[in-house]
Amino acid sequence: MKAVVFEGTRAVSVQDVPDPRIEQSTDVIVRVTSSAICGTDLHMYDGRTGAESGLVLGHEALGVVEQAGSAVQAVSVGDRVVIPTHLYCGTCLNCSRGLSAACSRVRPGGFGAAYGYAGMGPYRGAQAELLRVPFADANCVPLPGEPGDANENAFVMLADAFVTGWHATELAGVRPGASVAVFGAGTIGLLAAHSAFLRGAGEVFVVDRVPERLTVARAYGAVPIDFRDGDPVDQIRAHRRSGQLPPGEGGMDGVDCGIDAVGFQAADRSDPSRENPRQVIEDLAALVHPTGRIGVAGVYAAKDHAPAPAGHEDGSLRVPWATLFDKGIHVGFGRTHDRRYTALLRDLILAGRAEPQRVVSHHAKLDEAADFYRDFDQRANAVIKVVLRP
Repeated sequence: MKAVVFEGTRAVSVQDVPDPRIEQSTDVIVRVTSSAICGTDLHMYDGRTGAESGLVLGHEALGVVEQAGSAVQAVSVGDRVVIPTHLYCGTCLNCSRGLSAACSRVRPGGFGAAYGYAGMGPYRGAQAELLRVPFADANCVPLPGEPGDANENAFVMLADAFVTGWHATELAGVRPGASVAVFGAGTIGLLAAHSAFLRGAGEVFVVDRVPERLTVARAYGAVPIDFRDGDPVDQIRAHRRSGQLPPGEGGMDGVDCGIDAVGFQAADRSDPSRENPRQVIEDLAALVHPTGRIGVAGVYAAKDHAPAPAGHEDGSLRVPWATLFDKGIHVGFGRTHDRRYTALLRDLILAGRAEPQRVVSHHAKLDEAADFYRDFDQRANAVIKVVLRP
């Protein structure tokens, strides 16, 4: 089969690799109809995570079951399914508690696993024609319709992007009427903003510097904040004050909930050509109200192989703990426990309430993957979300 293969820093290619096969009776083989490129793939592409040459990339797959092991009961050959990023066994202690991203069985010597992801197990990625799915009864989410139909773009977002955006709002405690600031208007940030509105947020701000991304944020109903125009904390506070805060809330011109949808490769506002992994958490600590909440959905790597001056190879980071402590801010972290949300979000799509497909900016064939990785990495040619169609 054809697959997108990591060759080295900022180098990927499409290669012929062996077809996957049924290895356990609980496996299925899925023929991939759509697979998206994620911002997390760029951490590997940029040489930051220690990915090894030959890794098949990708962790956002939608397709049709082509083969099924003898023990698989929940899905059958011919079923359309989406495959959550974080694969899990479904029966260990953590999985039984709904903590699927912390499965204790899928990665010997660790917890949690993902497709096509350095350090997250031996599982080949989904930017390929075929994908082996272990523990298929747990890891395949059935979908209606046919490949290529009107929901194709929306459904592939259920593999990771929409689910992670929703998870960010869970971490940040977004509630009806809340004011929310999302830093980062990549796919996760945009879908966190969309999720915040679905949860009843009163006002949502989205901070970025890429015009095309901010345009999508506005289309979702958010207030776009371009940090090239000045300190985003000051901009949001000014906007909140201009809207006439409720009586008695004159000092509450920050936000109730903040979301970091950027992670360790955040741009330094004083010089966006440089990284400052502390930038977003410092801004959120300053902006979020006392007793508010921050959700960190952006990736912070345990090992950074090319750290910025403010970062460290071991992933450590200076954080404004005193400010967070003084303000009593709750901070939530962590990977998405996908299966808590996939069925709910699928049904919101089917009901016409959710429109995650708005973030998709480009479609491409596998053979075009290298060009789109380059453009995505450089924030060039209006690339926001690329969906590969094998």
